[in-house]
This record gives sequence, structure tokens and C-alpha cells, in this order.
Amino acid sequence: MAIPGNLLSSTTETIDPNTSGWTPKLNCTIGLGVGGRTGGGGCLSVRSVAAGEMQARTVSSYPVTAGTVYYAFSDTAGVVGERIGIRWLNSSGTEISVTWSLTTMTASSGWHRVSVAGTAPAGTATAQVLLSSTEVGATVSHFWENVYLGLPLRTTGNLLPFNTESTEVDASGWAAVVNATVSRQVPVMNWAVTNYLAGGHTLAVTAIAAGNASVLAVDRPTVTPGVEYLAYAYLQPPVLTSQAWIELRFYDSVGNQVGVQRSTLAPPATTGMYRQRASMVAPANAATCSVAAGLDSASAGQVLRLETVVVVTAPSLQAGSVLPYADASFEQGVAGWATATGVATLARTTPWGNSFFDGAYALAVTSATATASTIRSAKFPVTPGVNWRAQVIAHAAAGSWSSARVRVRWYDASNVDLGASTGNTYALPDSAWYALPSDAAAPANATQSAIEVVATASAINSVLHLDQIALWQVLPLTAVEALDSGGYVTLTLRELPVDDYTVTIYRVGQDGSRTLVRGTSGLINGQIITSDLLIVQDHEAPIGVPVSYRIEIRSLAGAVYSVRTSDSVTLTLADINEAWLKDPGNPQRNLKVVVQQAPDWTRPIDQAAFVVRGRRNKVVLSGMRQGLEGDLAVWTRSDAERQSLHLLLNSGNTLLWQANPGMGVDDMYVNVGQIAETRTGKLAQDVWRAWTLPLTEADLPATTGVNGPAGRTWQDILTEFDTWQDVLDTFSTWEDVLLNRRG
Repeated sequence: MAIPGNLLSSTTETIDPNTSGWTPKLNCTIGLGVGGRTGGGGCLSVRSVAAGEMQARTVSSYPVTAGTVYYAFSDTAGVVGERIGIRWLNSSGTEISVTWSLTTMTASSGWHRVSVAGTAPAGTATAQVLLSSTEVGATVSHFWENVYLGLPLRTTGNLLPFNTESTEVDASGWAAVVNATVSRQVPVMNWAVTNYLAGGHTLAVTAIAAGNASVLAVDRPTVTPGVEYLAYAYLQPPVLTSQAWIELRFYDSVGNQVGVQRSTLAPPATTGMYRQRASMVAPANAATCSVAAGLDSASAGQVLRLETVVVVTAPSLQAGSVLPYADASFEQGVAGWATATGVATLARTTPWGNSFFDGAYALAVTSATATASTIRSAKFPVTPGVNWRAQVIAHAAAGSWSSARVRVRWYDASNVDLGASTGNTYALPDSAWYALPSDAAAPANATQSAIEVVATASAINSVLHLDQIALWQVLPLTAVEALDSGGYVTLTLRELPVDDYTVTIYRVGQDGSRTLVRGTSGLINGQIITSDLLIVQDHEAPIGVPVSYRIEIRSLAGAVYSVRTSDSVTLTLADINEAWLKDPGNPQRNLKVVVQQAPDWTRPIDQAAFVVRGRRNKVVLSGMRQGLEGDLAVWTRSDAERQSLHLLLNSGNTLLWQANPGMGVDDMYVNVGQIAETRTGKLAQDVWRAWTLPLTEADLPATTGVNGPAGRTWQDILTEFDTWQDVLDTFSTWEDVLLNRRG
């Protein structure tokens, strides 16, 4: 799959099936190498003609906008260090300048990442990607693949700007706090080929002298009190004994620090890059936040490196769960968990990545004796009188455990203990991870709850690991709702299995016919499940006809995991004189119009007639009769409707025409030919318009996906742009803002 937003073609990006996207620029020849990373097997081999620097560039020059930041990266391998550059050209193709990355600190014959970002200078019209290495002799090859040029790739929802997240432009997003200098370095990093957020440059925090050293992000993005936030970054400590940490800090409106949460890395056996997380609920007087990182008890000259630094609203590990991230995932400690009865001790697992179901750590419950212990969470708010589900993911890490019982303890507003639910008891037969759910109805006066795990060890020094703990109100697994005003049906799927499963969704008609439902990547047919909650808006559901939905969930191997069926639902259109015109790939453009006159249909056919001498009748050879063609006459009733219809028709996409049942037409996919727009009267101020839309019947566009913001929020706009004028200068329409489609 192509890198999202890449200006380069697929062939230029992957060097498959050939090298046609590249050309030598300095002291080199190019050829098709083998052993690439992106699936096609090819890579770009750049071979030196003589000792010294050699450069290759893209054949094409790609249109860019002066004053805008662009980003380029590539995976590479060779016997010397390398760098990547963006070459800026004016409208006549003359080079203005080149923005180069730093050179990789060491050479590596294994694939690793190099990258660079910079602002297109004044007068820039196009850009090229440059690949450079300085070889020590002739006929030495350097290899490149997975090349990107485009707008910066940043973590969706990150409160920090791109350069603070990545340090790809410079280190100006960071400042030294104690005993440190701030710089950038490009160590050899072998990132996953599809980890497009990780680049080549890292933030280097160097201890000036022995002692503690720390740095702080300069940016202070705004936060909302009472909301939980998550900060994370890849940390690379200098030695395994280093005390490397990341902190999420909160500040009040005048800049005083009012809250902090530190999370210390427990590195495993090698000093690689490890993602460390810290989460905290913003205090009541918090106005902004920032991220700090550092080393405790560092030696002079030791370096801590950071990559992909992020602050986001903390995710819920289970949709609707009331547990904060810290209490559910144990990334920075045991949070609010404690031993209520028994001898069990609690700690965060160590080292990093040794045992986890989410993140990199879990809660370790250690029992010195073969007895039962009750461990209990902090209290969390609940709604009384409804059903709740507690779930713990557990595995026996050492010794043996005869059982684990999961239950919920209830409290009223005065913290009076209302007792615990009966709970469910589970056996733990081996060391696999098991989901242990337990349902219970909250008492009428309950306002708080705590999760309890009664774990019974059957051997001394037994260890039980718990992770991804959740408590959520039990809602229907499958819910469906018709939204007549928008002309679509919303299908909500809850508690889906994640990562190792696929989902297929059918719309089922009254006659039992099944039609695949459209999602962001096209028809939802074997789509990998990445979240336990999936909400689908079906804009192609028929009008006035009951439909239901069939949901098939399968393992990656194709075995059926479960099948769900929704209730029936019916979309209605109140005015029989109205019809919907919809763009399946851009539902934000869908429009209701008043029908003036339905088409008089024709069905063309390709025929050839031949006269046979001595025969009365011609011989006619016919092709297959084609679909319906005819003119649909509609009215728009306002300037807003007129502009919306132009927007709908501008793309030339295949549209869906839907009318009320009984109007003599079925739902139909159509292509619209040359349109005619006329006034309905002589008065200039009359806003009504009469339209003639030549329709040609079309097939369902199977590969068209539903465009959307791909997780973008107003926070991303706030982070990326300083003023509203910057937004207006960058985007032509609000739809462009939604889709991040920059001018």
C-alpha cells in the first residue's frame, strides 16, 4: 500500500517494478537492486563511478507551495553514512537551494531510516528528492527504498507540533532545563517499514556533567481540566543502568506548574528505542501542558535520545470504560490498585516489554504463600440501576493459581460500602493471556465502584500478571438507527475482537438479498478490526424499505468467529416530490432536491445491420443492450442548494439517485453528463433554479471508500496553524479542512 499523502508515484516510492522514477545526478549509475522491504522485492541501487559523494534524484519535479513545510524520508542501507535532501526549484526548473538532513552517525548494511523536513523557500514552484552518500571507492553500491515526499506526517491528535514531535526541521521545539545540551542526531534505527511516523532525526539530550539532566518541550498546548492526557515517546538510554524518564507536566494560566506525572523506563537487555508512556488527569486549575524527559544520575557526556514525542487525550482501552489509562494499563506504576486482604504484593512488571497485553508493562501480583488475596482498584463513577461489565486480562506468570474471581464493589456518594457483586470465578490452566469478564447491576444508590480480583495461589511465590482492565456500561453489541434528516443509517458495533480478526458487513433486504456496506477503504469485506468499537454510516441504505445488517467476524485464517444480525430499520423521505442525490465516497456532499420530472428512459444498443443479396430481411448483429439513459429535471430552492448541487456534480463521480418507493424508479447509480441550469422566472432575485441532469446508469462503485478526516480533530488544526488567516490561506473550502486537502 502506498504511503498516505506521498507525492511520489508508487513506482518511485517502492522502486517496483523498475527504476524509472530515478536518475543519476552526481558520480553514480543506478540500477534495480534486490531484497527490498515493501513487498515487491526491488530497491534502488546507486553505484559510485569514483570515490566521493554520489547523488541520485527523482526524475520528476513535484509541485509545492512556497512557505510550506515539506517532509522526505527513505529507508536505506550501505557501507557508509548517508543523507537525504529536498531540492527546491523555481518555475523555470533552476535550483534555489537544498535542505539536507544530518548524515547518519554510523554506517549500516541493514535497512534504516533517514529523513529531513524544511520550508520551501520563496520562489519555489517544485521539489525533488535527493539521495546522497560519500563512498570511499568506485563501483560501491548504496541501496534505497520506501521513499516519501509530501506534507509532514504527524500523530493524529498530537497537541505538540510536527517539529517538536519529530525534530526533523531543527531542535528549536526543546529547551535544556538542568545540566543538559539539546541537539539532533541520526543514529542507525531500523523502524518497521510501515512506521511512517518515525524518522531519522532524534532529539539528543547530552548531560554536561555528572548528575541529573533534563529537557522540556517549549510548546504549551492548552488542556481541559478533568480530562486525562497521555504523553509518550521513544526513549533510547545510553546504558542499561540509566534512569531514563518522561514526564507529563501541567501549568496554570500564569505558567506555574500545578501537576506532574513521571514514568521511568525499565530497559531490557539492549539499549534500543523503547516507547514509554505517562498519563494523568489535568488538575482543576490546569491551562496548558508540556512534556519533559531526562536522565537521573547520568555521567558526563551520556546521551538520551527521543523520537516521536506525543501528547494526546488518553485513549480508552475499552469503549466506554470508566477506568483512567493509568489504572487500566500500568505503564507508570500500580496507579490506584492496592491489596485489600491477603499477602499479595503489587508492582509494575519489569523490564520493558517482558510481559504486557497493552503498552509495555502489566500489574504483577506476587503471593508469597499458597493463599487467596483480594486486590482492589481505586473508585470510579458509575450510573446506578444499569448493568456494568468488569473485565481483566490475566495470565499466570510463575508458580500456579487455582482461580481468579472478578467482581465489582459498589459505594454510595458518601463512600459507604454497599457490598460486592457475586462475580465470576475462572481457572487459569496455563500461562496464556485470558479475558475474565464479570457482569453486575449497580444498586439503586450506587455512584461509585471498584474492581476486585480475588486471586488464589496454589503454590508459594506465585506471580499473576493483569493488564487492560476495564469497567463499562453494557450496551447492545449491535445497534442500528435511521437518521431521516441525513438520509443514512448508523450501525454501531461494540465489543469487537481486535487485530487478529476481520469483519464483513452486509445490508440485508426484505427479500434476503445481501449487499456489502461501504467503509473508509471501500466495501467492508474482510476488513481488519483495529478497535473494539466500529460505527458505520450507511449512506446507500434504500428509502422506505426495511433493511437489517448481517455482521460476519472471522479470524485472519478465515474461520468464523461470530455472526451478528441487527434489528430492521427503515429510512423515510417525508416529501414524495423530493429525491436524494448522493456521492458514495463523499457523503458530506449529499443533497435533497425537488424533482420536476423523472426521466423518459432509453436503452441504447450497439448493432450492425447487413443486407444479404436475395434475402428480404437484414442480418443484425447486436451487442448487449446497455443501461438506462435519460434526463432528470430537478429544482434547487436556494443559493445554498444551488452551490451544494454544483459541489456534488463538480467531481464527476458516480452518484446514487434515491426516490420514495412508488415513484416508478429504483435506487440507481448514475453518471451525470453535461448539465443545464436555468432560471424559473424573470425576476433576477428569484433563487429557484431548474436543472437538467443527463443520467447514464452505472455499476456500484465497489472500490470507492468514504472520505473523511481520518481521525483529525479541531485540535490538529489548532496545533498546525497559528491563526485563522493561516487556515484560510491554506484551504479553499471547509471540506478541504475536513479532508486536510491543502491548496
